[in-house]
Amino acid sequence: MTKPAALVLDFGGVVTKTLFETHSLSEQALGLPPGTLAWRGPFDPASDPLWRAMQADEISERDYWKTRTNEVGRLVGEDWNDMSTFVRRARGADPEAVIRPEAVQAIRTAHENGIRLAILSNELDLFYGEDFRQRLPLLSLFETIVDATYTGILKPDPRAYAAVCETLDLPAEACVFVDDQKRNVDGAVAAGMRTVWFDVAEPARSYAAALAPFGLPSPEIRHESI
Repeated sequence: MTKPAALVLDFGGVVTKTLFETHSLSEQALGLPPGTLAWRGPFDPASDPLWRAMQADEISERDYWKTRTNEVGRLVGEDWNDMSTFVRRARGADPEAVIRPEAVQAIRTAHENGIRLAILSNELDLFYGEDFRQRLPLLSLFETIVDATYTGILKPDPRAYAAVCETLDLPAEACVFVDDQKRNVDGAVAAGMRTVWFDVAEPARSYAAALAPFGLPSPEIRHESI
């Protein structure tokens, strides 16, 4: 078996906390009463029928967030038509506040041990805005970012995985791919990648699993600024 050489991460949910986890920050930023945002996605699928519809492939991930964006926009008396508006208004003032500390330490550990780093995202700039990368120094550790905002090729399309492998000039089996969406993990498996499904409820365990194929121990989580 080819020795793994690159760690390929999804962005939203893997590097950043999900919007489900930061409802209180969003409500504060948007001037909404605590408890206004009640949808919980993977943290409480039974109470979120829209999330269940997405998981059943009845709607796309972008459809899910388009609906939530429209809903939250109406709550603040505005017409929001794109996810970038939601994300910027809810968490744009301090992007580092929503980065997982587990992600910071795992990414640094990989980088310090010579593991190549890449991001494969369906909507990094679409959701976060084009200037987000410049405001997040952690992203400078990544060799490449393949973003469907520009390629138009969404995971789990096989071409998305092929694109990041081509950019890295590595075979698929040399890449460890990490994503919080099962369908995207399944797509990576079909593409020949090693994979880790990222459990957003257990980020430390998930990052430990992501580093294990490289023979790296679980990183010690130090809560510090990036």
